[in-house]
Amino acid sequence: MSYSHLLPRRYTVIQTGLGDIALRADAAVLTGVWFVGQRHYPDAQMLGIVARPLDPILTPASDQIKDYLSGKQEKFDLDYQLLGDAFSLRVWHYLETIPRGQVRTYGQVAAALGNRFLARAVGAAVGKNPISIIVPCHRVIGANGSLGGYAGGLERKRYLLDLEDSQLPGTARLF
Repeated sequence: MSYSHLLPRRYTVIQTGLGDIALRADAAVLTGVWFVGQRHYPDAQMLGIVARPLDPILTPASDQIKDYLSGKQEKFDLDYQLLGDAFSLRVWHYLETIPRGQVRTYGQVAAALGNRFLARAVGAAVGKNPISIIVPCHRVIGANGSLGGYAGGLERKRYLLDLEDSQLPGTARLF
Protein backbone atom coordinates (compact mmCIF):
# COMPACT_ATOMS: atom_id res chain seq x y z
CA MET A 1 0.00 0.00 0.00
CA SER A 2 1.34 3.43 -0.96
CA TYR A 3 1.15 6.27 1.50
CA SER A 4 2.53 8.91 -0.88
CA HIS A 5 -0.83 10.71 -0.92
CA LEU A 6 -0.26 11.49 2.76
CA LEU A 7 3.00 13.35 2.12
CA PRO A 8 2.77 17.09 2.87
CA ARG A 9 3.97 19.92 0.63
CA ARG A 10 7.75 19.82 0.89
CA TYR A 11 10.87 21.02 -0.86
CA THR A 12 14.57 20.54 -1.26
CA VAL A 13 17.34 22.68 -2.68
CA ILE A 14 19.99 21.19 -4.95
CA GLN A 15 23.30 22.68 -6.01
CA THR A 16 24.01 22.82 -9.74
CA GLY A 17 26.45 24.55 -12.03
CA LEU A 18 23.68 27.08 -12.76
CA GLY A 19 23.13 27.84 -9.09
CA ASP A 20 20.85 26.47 -6.43
CA ILE A 21 17.52 25.07 -7.58
CA ALA A 22 14.52 24.52 -5.31
CA LEU A 23 12.17 21.63 -6.06
CA ARG A 24 8.74 21.31 -4.47
CA ALA A 25 6.37 18.36 -4.27
CA ASP A 26 2.77 18.05 -3.15
CA ALA A 27 1.81 14.53 -2.12
CA ALA A 28 3.11 12.24 -4.89
CA VAL A 29 3.81 14.80 -7.62
CA LEU A 30 6.41 17.45 -8.43
CA THR A 31 4.82 20.94 -8.40
CA GLY A 32 7.74 23.34 -8.56
CA VAL A 33 11.24 23.88 -9.94
CA TRP A 34 12.79 27.33 -9.45
CA PHE A 35 16.23 28.87 -9.37
CA VAL A 36 16.63 30.10 -5.79
CA GLY A 37 15.92 33.82 -5.69
CA GLN A 38 14.57 34.08 -9.23
CA ARG A 39 11.69 36.35 -10.14
CA HIS A 40 8.39 34.80 -8.92
CA TYR A 41 10.23 32.63 -6.37
CA PRO A 42 7.70 31.34 -3.82
CA ASP A 43 7.84 32.43 -0.21
CA ALA A 44 8.75 29.95 2.52
CA GLN A 45 5.12 29.12 3.27
CA MET A 46 4.48 28.22 -0.39
CA LEU A 47 7.55 25.95 -0.45
CA GLY A 48 6.37 23.84 2.48
CA ILE A 49 8.55 21.88 4.87
CA VAL A 50 12.07 20.68 4.21
CA ALA A 51 11.94 17.23 2.64
CA ARG A 52 13.53 14.21 4.23
CA PRO A 53 16.47 12.57 2.48
CA LEU A 54 15.55 10.14 -0.30
CA ASP A 55 12.13 11.71 -0.88
CA PRO A 56 10.28 9.48 -3.41
CA ILE A 57 9.45 12.45 -5.69
CA LEU A 58 12.19 14.99 -5.07
CA THR A 59 15.18 12.64 -5.18
CA PRO A 60 14.51 11.32 -8.71
CA ALA A 61 13.65 14.85 -9.88
CA SER A 62 16.91 16.17 -8.42
CA ASP A 63 18.91 13.41 -10.09
CA GLN A 64 17.27 13.99 -13.48
CA ILE A 65 17.75 17.75 -13.35
CA LYS A 66 21.43 17.34 -12.48
CA ASP A 67 21.87 14.79 -15.29
CA TYR A 68 20.07 17.10 -17.74
CA LEU A 69 22.20 20.09 -16.84
CA SER A 70 25.39 18.05 -17.16
CA GLY A 71 24.37 16.76 -20.60
CA LYS A 72 23.92 13.13 -19.47
CA GLN A 73 20.16 13.16 -20.11
CA GLU A 74 18.12 14.81 -22.87
CA LYS A 75 14.58 14.57 -21.54
CA PHE A 76 12.73 14.08 -18.30
CA ASP A 77 10.69 11.13 -17.08
CA LEU A 78 8.88 12.69 -14.15
CA ASP A 79 5.31 13.10 -12.98
CA TYR A 80 4.51 16.73 -12.32
CA GLN A 81 1.47 18.94 -12.00
CA LEU A 82 1.23 22.50 -13.23
CA LEU A 83 -0.72 24.77 -10.89
CA GLY A 84 -2.07 28.03 -12.30
CA ASP A 85 -4.93 29.86 -13.97
CA ALA A 86 -6.55 28.55 -17.17
CA PHE A 87 -4.62 30.81 -19.57
CA SER A 88 -1.27 30.08 -17.93
CA LEU A 89 -1.97 26.36 -18.07
CA ARG A 90 -2.66 26.62 -21.82
CA VAL A 91 0.66 28.44 -22.31
CA TRP A 92 2.63 25.98 -20.17
CA HIS A 93 1.12 22.98 -21.92
CA TYR A 94 2.10 24.53 -25.25
CA LEU A 95 5.68 24.95 -23.97
CA GLU A 96 5.78 21.20 -23.38
CA THR A 97 5.32 20.70 -27.15
CA ILE A 98 8.34 22.76 -28.22
CA PRO A 99 10.98 20.20 -29.21
CA ARG A 100 14.45 20.25 -27.73
CA GLY A 101 16.75 22.33 -29.91
CA GLN A 102 13.95 24.54 -31.22
CA VAL A 103 12.60 27.89 -30.13
CA ARG A 104 9.37 29.83 -30.59
CA THR A 105 8.68 33.52 -30.24
CA TYR A 106 6.15 34.87 -27.78
CA GLY A 107 4.03 35.87 -30.78
CA GLN A 108 4.21 32.39 -32.26
CA VAL A 109 3.03 30.91 -28.98
CA ALA A 110 0.18 33.44 -28.82
CA ALA A 111 -0.82 32.65 -32.43
CA ALA A 112 -0.72 28.91 -31.72
CA LEU A 113 -3.10 29.55 -28.82
CA GLY A 114 -5.48 31.41 -31.10
CA ASN A 115 -4.67 35.11 -30.72
CA ARG A 116 -1.37 36.59 -31.92
CA PHE A 117 -2.16 39.80 -30.01
CA LEU A 118 -1.70 38.03 -26.67
CA ALA A 119 2.12 37.93 -26.91
CA ARG A 120 2.54 40.06 -23.76
CA ALA A 121 0.13 37.85 -21.81
CA VAL A 122 2.05 34.82 -23.07
CA GLY A 123 5.26 36.45 -21.86
CA ALA A 124 3.79 37.00 -18.41
CA ALA A 125 2.64 33.36 -18.20
CA VAL A 126 5.98 32.06 -19.47
CA GLY A 127 7.74 34.10 -16.78
CA LYS A 128 5.62 32.51 -14.06
CA ASN A 129 6.19 28.91 -15.20
CA PRO A 130 6.41 26.98 -11.91
CA ILE A 131 8.33 24.03 -13.36
CA SER A 132 11.24 25.66 -15.13
CA ILE A 133 13.73 23.60 -17.12
CA ILE A 134 11.33 20.62 -17.26
CA VAL A 135 8.56 22.74 -18.83
CA PRO A 136 10.91 24.51 -21.25
CA CYS A 137 10.07 28.20 -20.93
CA HIS A 138 13.67 28.93 -21.92
CA ARG A 139 12.72 27.94 -25.49
CA VAL A 140 10.65 31.11 -25.99
CA ILE A 141 12.46 34.15 -27.40
CA GLY A 142 11.68 37.64 -28.65
CA ALA A 143 10.40 38.32 -32.17
CA ASN A 144 13.63 40.15 -33.02
CA GLY A 145 15.76 37.13 -32.08
CA SER A 146 16.66 38.45 -28.64
CA LEU A 147 16.48 36.04 -25.76
CA GLY A 148 13.78 38.23 -24.23
CA GLY A 149 13.41 37.56 -20.54
CA TYR A 150 13.87 34.63 -18.22
CA ALA A 151 12.85 34.57 -14.58
CA GLY A 152 16.04 32.69 -13.73
CA GLY A 153 18.31 35.15 -15.56
CA LEU A 154 19.39 35.47 -19.18
CA GLU A 155 22.76 33.79 -18.64
CA ARG A 156 20.94 30.65 -17.51
CA LYS A 157 18.56 30.85 -20.46
CA ARG A 158 21.53 31.09 -22.84
CA TYR A 159 23.18 28.11 -21.12
CA LEU A 160 20.04 25.97 -21.46
CA LEU A 161 19.61 26.87 -25.13
CA ASP A 162 23.27 26.14 -25.83
CA LEU A 163 23.00 22.85 -23.94
CA GLU A 164 20.14 21.85 -26.22
CA ASP A 165 21.94 23.00 -29.39
CA SER A 166 18.99 25.26 -30.09
CA GLN A 167 18.60 26.66 -33.57
CA LEU A 168 18.47 30.36 -32.77
CA PRO A 169 17.72 32.91 -35.47
CA GLY A 170 20.95 34.69 -36.37
CA THR A 171 23.00 35.13 -33.27
CA ALA A 172 20.39 35.61 -30.58
CA ARG A 173 21.21 38.57 -28.41
CA LEU A 174 20.88 38.63 -24.66
CA PHE A 175 18.70 41.79 -24.86
